[in-house]
Amino acid sequence: MAARIAGINLSQNRSVWIGLTDIFGIGRNTSLKILASAKVDPQTKVSALTSSDVERIRNIVETQYKVEGDLKVKIIQDIKRLKEIGSYRGSRHIRNLPVRGQRTKTNARTKRGKKMTVGSGRKKAAEKT
Repeated sequence: MAARIAGINLSQNRSVWIGLTDIFGIGRNTSLKILASAKVDPQTKVSALTSSDVERIRNIVETQYKVEGDLKVKIIQDIKRLKEIGSYRGSRHIRNLPVRGQRTKTNARTKRGKKMTVGSGRKKAAEKT
């Protein structure tokens, strides 16, 4: 039986506490908290979970945590709100620049895109044969 939680099929050959991190919005610490409240051993393989274990974990995730689609929607709404109120962070999002104070003179290539520089102007020497 495949363990399906929050619309995600968990990998069968992993420990439960690592397998839960496949769900967007659940990291390792959150995973351990969920398993502690569900009274499931974190080292148990996903394939060894009983249906009642899976049901307890699913109930905790659905009631106490915002994951997957709901979380993505909330993040998008938060960024949109920052843009609308004209905050500094919102303006950085609008201009597609780093938001959290990183330098931009060098680095920030992921956010700003590939650097388009011209070389030295010298052509490479022809290979000798």
